[in-house]
Amino acid sequence: MSPCGKKIRLQRVLGGTNHCALVVAFDHALALGPIPGTEDPLGQISRFADAKVDAVLLNLGLIQKLADCSLPVSMPAIIARIDWTTVWSAIGKDGQGELHSCLLARPEDALRHGADAVLTYMVVGTGDSDFESKEVARTAEVARECERMGIPLIVESLARGNNVTNYADPKWITLHTRMALELGADAVKTDYTGDVTSMRAIVEGCPIPILVLGGSRQASDDDALEVVSGAVMAGAAGVFFGRNVFQAADMNSFLQRARALLQGKDLLMRR
Repeated sequence: MSPCGKKIRLQRVLGGTNHCALVVAFDHALALGPIPGTEDPLGQISRFADAKVDAVLLNLGLIQKLADCSLPVSMPAIIARIDWTTVWSAIGKDGQGELHSCLLARPEDALRHGADAVLTYMVVGTGDSDFESKEVARTAEVARECERMGIPLIVESLARGNNVTNYADPKWITLHTRMALELGADAVKTDYTGDVTSMRAIVEGCPIPILVLGGSRQASDDDALEVVSGAVMAGAAGVFFGRNVFQAADMNSFLQRARALLQGKDLLMRR
């Protein structure tokens, strides 16, 4: 496959040049079950499409079901989650749970399902050197396959576990985003440091697009939108929001307000 395939697909996911992407993460049910906001998955995806989000993150099983129904006319780009991890349950056991991760599909499978990009975790700071060496090796393996297939790899790089007192510490985020770059990621989904200055330094120091994740449900929609605003001011390529979208008090209103903030960056980039 032509090497230009990666560039074309990544531009589709990010919404082209001079654009700040609004991506909805909707892969939660595999790890957390049908949490509030995910009970009507096909209906929700249609609502995301109606709101004109740039891309949506899905597991392959839901992509299959989506293909069986009438696709929205304005269907967003599709990012396929192709791995699974016990990190979240292990952290929930005061760091005493067993750490494992595994691939559920290959980049080729994602392409066959119609995905425009694939996404995998890479977690550091766990205190488990065997687990982390496997994380690095798995990321590198997927990156090489993505190069052969011409599909972009987005790495969700995170610091979690026994060695991490503050996962938003710029030192951690600088470390694992650079690791993702060095392993061959085309873009990164990662935490927000909490302030514009430190986040801007990370964005400017990493020559691949960085998208800020929303994380757990914020106390209010306004709090979540502050993260969007911070990401915009820091120069991020966009945001990757899940629960803060589909658990919002008014999802359509939240998406409109988020898009308005992101379009503010779009206008500045066009000047």
